[in-house]
Amino acid sequence: MNELDALLTPEGRALLDEVRDTDPAQELAVATRLRREHPAELVSAALGQARLRQRAAAKFAAGDAARMFFTPNGVEQSTRASVATYRARRFEELGVTSVADLCCGIGGDAIALARAGIRVLAVDRDPLTARVARANAEALGLADLIEVREADVTEIDTSGYDAVFVDPARRGGRGRIFDPEAYSPPLSWAVQAAATAPHAALKIAPGVPHEAIPAEAEAEWISDGGDVKEAVLWFGTEPGAVRATLLPGPHTLLGTGLPNPPVRPLGRYLYEPDGAVIRAHLVADAAAELDGGLVDETIAYVTSDALRPTPYATAYEITDQLPFNVKKLKALLREREVGVLTVKKRGSAVEPEELRRKVKPQGRNAATVFLTRVAGAPTMLVGRPAG
Repeated sequence: MNELDALLTPEGRALLDEVRDTDPAQELAVATRLRREHPAELVSAALGQARLRQRAAAKFAAGDAARMFFTPNGVEQSTRASVATYRARRFEELGVTSVADLCCGIGGDAIALARAGIRVLAVDRDPLTARVARANAEALGLADLIEVREADVTEIDTSGYDAVFVDPARRGGRGRIFDPEAYSPPLSWAVQAAATAPHAALKIAPGVPHEAIPAEAEAEWISDGGDVKEAVLWFGTEPGAVRATLLPGPHTLLGTGLPNPPVRPLGRYLYEPDGAVIRAHLVADAAAELDGGLVDETIAYVTSDALRPTPYATAYEITDQLPFNVKKLKALLREREVGVLTVKKRGSAVEPEELRRKVKPQGRNAATVFLTRVAGAPTMLVGRPAG
């Protein structure tokens, strides 16, 4: 708390501006120079905050990150701004004008909600985290829309709000927590909290078992730039609906309850579905758009003879299909003069780096190798991005 308060003083803010672009390799020299004119503790706090802001630029707009305040956990666990903005837009489209943001962290979601014109009560029980969230609301000119409260979220009355958003802690002393009932607070409590408002969204781990999803919830998996970021349970929308949303875009694939697509012989093209599509169990819906089938009943690769544009999968043109044999692959790559090799795997125990070391690619061309199974047999597929 003392470090943050010091950084919020005029001297602290001036020092933050001065060290904003400090190269980590030059930190010692910069610290030595600044300690001649400023308290050592303040210099250390400013340089530490500058490092956090530099890391946070990957999640937040650079202009925002340069003005915000962070903790190490806050940078690690905060919602990416693009995802928070998308979710705030969904709330806005639902007609929501006020949200109780429970477990608000450093305020990433509260900021996005406020920028959508939504009034926010942001609650966190950790004193420093709540103080940082308040400082961020003030730094971005959103304090009029964001009320930050240091409290236990289980003691908050949310009945006066249009919606509830809960982002429970999913990390413990031993790392990620996979059991939803081991979240803090547990998923069952969050579901009860959701029932207190007309609308609600509960952020959960993307690997949540589908059987753990309440029947009254809509489940949405979100990826950004091809990386799966989170799953969200929505209440007050479409009970039982399942969707995969890809950012930027957004592009949303809504499940229609299709059965698994059939296995078919390998076609000219291989499609790798986006991770959100796979997590949402919507490979069948993506395959239907492509008029494709699976290469194996247990593998989420879709094959087709047609090249069709789709945001939900990346297409590759397959040039070669080989039974798993490293020597044959090495010979083929040498013949094709492949020096830039991308290795992808699904359903194979072989690690990409291990294969790359063994084949020692050299040459002026590029190729992609898929280590997978085709109709149950370990197979290597060689190709290149299509289109």
